Parts: sequence; C-alpha cells; structure tokens
Amino acid sequence: MTLTAGAAAVFGRPYATIRRSNLVLSTDLTLPGRPNPRRSKRLARSFPALAVTFAFVLLTAILPTNAYGFDQEKTKYTAEQIVESVILVYGSRPGLEHIRRNGVERGRVIRTMPEGATEEANYERRFVRGEDLDKDKIRLDQRLPTMEYSLVYGGGKLWGLINGTAFTPREDAAASFMSQHHHSLDSLLRYKESGYTITLIGQEQQKGLDLYVLGLEDKEKRKTRYYISSKSLRVLWLEYEESPTRGATPVKYTKKFMDYRVVQQTLVPYRVVLLEDGRQSQETLLLTVTYGVKVDDAIFKNPEA
Repeated sequence: MTLTAGAAAVFGRPYATIRRSNLVLSTDLTLPGRPNPRRSKRLARSFPALAVTFAFVLLTAILPTNAYGFDQEKTKYTAEQIVESVILVYGSRPGLEHIRRNGVERGRVIRTMPEGATEEANYERRFVRGEDLDKDKIRLDQRLPTMEYSLVYGGGKLWGLINGTAFTPREDAAASFMSQHHHSLDSLLRYKESGYTITLIGQEQQKGLDLYVLGLEDKEKRKTRYYISSKSLRVLWLEYEESPTRGATPVKYTKKFMDYRVVQQTLVPYRVVLLEDGRQSQETLLLTVTYGVKVDDAIFKNPEA
C-alpha cells in the first residue's frame, strides 16, 4: 500500500558547579535531596533566566579580565563553546537526557500545497530516546478527515501502519519524515552523543538580530546550518538543502522555531514553520507535551517482522 502525497507525514533549586577546563565550563544542573513541589514550581518559572545567566557566564568566562564591555564583533568563541551554552539554555545535557528520555507530543499540522490548498491533521508523536539519533524510536500517528495512519521509525528503518497492516511509505513521504529527524534541534543538542561535527561559520546580523551561525555535519555528510540568537542563545531557525526524491532538484528548506515555552525545565518551541524555497509548506502547532511517561515498546514493532 502507498501513501498519497497529501497525507505524507513530516514528523514528529537547580545549582551549577562551574569550573574552568581549557576555557570551556562544565555544568551540573541536578537537583540534590528530596524533591520539593513548591521549589520545583519556582524553579520552572525561573529556569529560563537562570539558564541564560549560566550560559553567558560560560561564554564570558573566556574573556580577558579587562573586557568590561566587550565587543562581540572582536570576541572569538569556538563552535563548541557556543553549542554547549545553547544546550545549557535548553535544559543542560544531563537534564535533557534524563527528562526527555521518552515522551508524548500532541498537536496539529497544517500543510500548504503548491497550488495553495491546505490540509490539516491532528497528530500524536511518541518516542523513546536512543544512545544517538539513529537509535531513537519514533511513532507518529496522524488523523486526517478521511483516514488515519502511522509512521514508525525504529532500528534504523521506517515503515507505515494502517488498520494494523504494515505498508511501505512513498519515497517522498519517507524522505520528508527522515529529513525532519536529521535536520532538527535534537541534532544540535545531541551532536556529541551522535558523533556529529560542528563548525562556527561566523556572526551575522539579520533583521536587527545578532546571530551566531553554526554548521553541523552528521556521519552521512548531511549538513544543517543553525541561526542562534546571541542574546537568548535560542535557535531561531535552521536551513538545509535536500532533494525530496532521488534525482530531483535540491530544495532549500528553512525551519523556524517560535513560541518557546518551558516544559519540565526544558525549552520547547510550540510553533514550527517549514519553508521550501521560501514558500511555507507546513506549520506544526504543539498543543501538549509530556516527558518521562511510560511508552510501550510494542508500539514500535512491525507486525510483519
């Protein structure tokens, strides 16, 4: 069974010890002792400010002592220093690994076809985090007005399910799903665990925004460029080029991240917009997300395996 193009799926009190180590600071945002509900609520509210503060401490610690008011244009950071600061802002490496080890997301996807027609679908995305991105398990259930289907990724393979029957997704649907996985925030936040290479391309100013521009290359030589606010250390958008199908003309994709909110002391964008060669092709609106819930491994099994 094949999947129509219109239904192609596109997904899916802290404390810090800070020390110098080759001009890179290490952080530990674990919570000691017994959990305190009131303190946890206060932490959730104050987490963004605390994280940004610690991240800027991480960056400014490498400045000379006389740099009282430093000029960012003359200040040189390494790609690792910037990305490690970004990871801290999003929840810290141990925090993300512990809190986002599994979870359930629910929301709505609005796709815009080249001729202008739109298609809406409700989705539920369940996942279990692996040692790296290739070992993740993901199940994306989508409900359209006329049908329901699932795309499942596990063991490095992707397949579809309709009414309990497995099918092979169309090439463009499979490529779209995998692109969203490979060219993502997680690729940057988990670059070290996945063995990816990061490079600092430079600093830019666009539309009044001061940006760090980072390049990432994965083990398959796929490249993604990230545009990071030098003020908030949040990823504002990413760009990459890829052919939707083999032999097709490469398309320039831009993925914008908006409406950031704090979820269980990690930073999550609730609105993501995807553009293809400058044309908006998809908008994803996250409605609810819960991390740390039990996800049954059976939902990732291929019934025909």
